[in-house]
Amino acid sequence: MIEDNHYQRVREQLQARPERWLITGAAGFIGSNLVLALLQLGQSVTGIDNFLTGRRENLTQVAALAGAENWRNFRLLEGDIRIPSFCLAACRDADYVLHQAALGSVTRSLHEPQTCFQINVSGFINMLEAIRQTQVKKLVYASSSATYGDHAELPKRETASGNALSPYALSKQIDEQYARLYQRCYGLRSIGLRYFNVYGPRQDPSGAYAAVIPCFIEALRQGQAPIIFGDGETSRDFCFVENVVQANLLAAVCERADACDQIYNIAVGQRTPLRELHSLLAELLASHTARAIPLQAQFRDFRAGDVKHSHADISKAAQLLGYQPTHDLRRGLQQTVNWYLSNRQAA
Repeated sequence: MIEDNHYQRVREQLQARPERWLITGAAGFIGSNLVLALLQLGQSVTGIDNFLTGRRENLTQVAALAGAENWRNFRLLEGDIRIPSFCLAACRDADYVLHQAALGSVTRSLHEPQTCFQINVSGFINMLEAIRQTQVKKLVYASSSATYGDHAELPKRETASGNALSPYALSKQIDEQYARLYQRCYGLRSIGLRYFNVYGPRQDPSGAYAAVIPCFIEALRQGQAPIIFGDGETSRDFCFVENVVQANLLAAVCERADACDQIYNIAVGQRTPLRELHSLLAELLASHTARAIPLQAQFRDFRAGDVKHSHADISKAAQLLGYQPTHDLRRGLQQTVNWYLSNRQAA
């Protein structure tokens, strides 16, 4: 078992000996949080994004938070991972690649299955090929709890498998298989992180494919009842983005032979029904505003492609990577609510 202060020691080691990082999807929600964390540790960071789902204002905010001196260590390459030559050029000077770029919505993948495949599978293979041809030490890539599909057992353990329920879920299953194949055939070192319902600052609440927590916050802030798909008992293992940042950094620098070329659940290890999520967010927002906060939700039909329950066993990540979530749901939601109240204008 790795000691509790392992993450702090990793951060100190990086500050003492900066590395060169490439982050795909750098202008996205998770990508921009990774950019900020690495710049604050004095690292050299290259970000790539085609701004299909990434937002320039995310990087503007990161620049302000990182400070001018750290921001000089960031370089943005605007381009598309669907272009092999672009991927190769981007990887040439990187020590580590944190691959976050994806068409990340289950619902959107059902509407745009070809685009999902082109970005999530073909784009991922392009990155694998680019890394294979360069001097990158390790790839850490974003997988998803969606890979468990219709497998019903809880909590989810990495050895379980199920039938995919959406093009997005299938794309992530394929990515994991390709990563294993490139390890066997070419010795490419990689670690896959199965994210469970990540939330936090800079997650976009707008649009048809927005995630549940920013949607709930935005609706409640406007004095509107949030929409719950299903009966409200659908549950998720919500994971604050700083926990995800921790997992990426630990996975990248981990040198344990038995830890590399593995898949890990990244979550908190707690299951929260959507009814309870609504109540907690209503409580947190009520403490910040005089506006009436709706205490009842609107219920709609269960959405195709969604799983009923999601709950992670995170013991493997704890044992082999030293992963220890720093934010439970209440703490993470409080920071998220504070960010939305400070950065978005109410109507």
